[in-house]
Amino acid sequence: MRARQQTTLADLRHQIERLDGGRHRRRSLPFAVAAIDQRLPQGGLALGALHEMIEGGPAAEFAGAATLFVAGIAARLKGPVLWCLSRRDLFAPGLMNAGLHPDRVIYAETFREREVLAVMEEGLREQSLAAVVGEVTHLGLTASRRLQLAAEASGVPALALRRWWTVAEKELTGLPSAAVTRWRIAPFASHAPPTPGLGRARWHVELLRCRGGEPYSWIVEACDAKGRLALPADLGDRSDQTPQRRAAG
Repeated sequence: MRARQQTTLADLRHQIERLDGGRHRRRSLPFAVAAIDQRLPQGGLALGALHEMIEGGPAAEFAGAATLFVAGIAARLKGPVLWCLSRRDLFAPGLMNAGLHPDRVIYAETFREREVLAVMEEGLREQSLAAVVGEVTHLGLTASRRLQLAAEASGVPALALRRWWTVAEKELTGLPSAAVTRWRIAPFASHAPPTPGLGRARWHVELLRCRGGEPYSWIVEACDAKGRLALPADLGDRSDQTPQRRAAG
């Protein structure tokens, strides 16, 4: 088992070196949406930090808004992305629609979910990565602190995509963690487009927890082909783009 893990990690390092194009590290990644960036202490998503993304809405265990939200963040960073997972249900063309080209993604498939956290932590030591994504159900304080410390040391953002299949597993996503931010993304019912089949999907994006900031909520247009969000023109001045009254987690 140990020899297999070492071989896998060595192969990942080789792929990272091959894909890395070299880039200047920034302390934060702006969303380029003023209504969002002004609510984040660093004017954007802090890099070198752990962030949690949770799916919301009906049938959340099968929906993909949070996955595309994560893909859009990774798409706007330069360099290879390590995506750690234990299930074979990730749809690469969907990531590309959110701006994350498959050629930039290194997939690390583990046999057990608990191994995802270990691979994430190892990946965060590679400073040439743009981001490390991990699909996890369990993320306790000890494990999340380890990821946060590893992200701080390397400057590589860790994006924990919380997944579940049962009600008991879903309840785990509400427990405290060391993540700097916690987000919940759910589909939002859009008005009917003028022509069938056209129109950009909308999301209800909630900032549930933010270290140094306050919870907030927005209705946004989903990531475009470059990973960018946008405020719908007909909702930009509405009062429902307002603070959340209480934080979760």
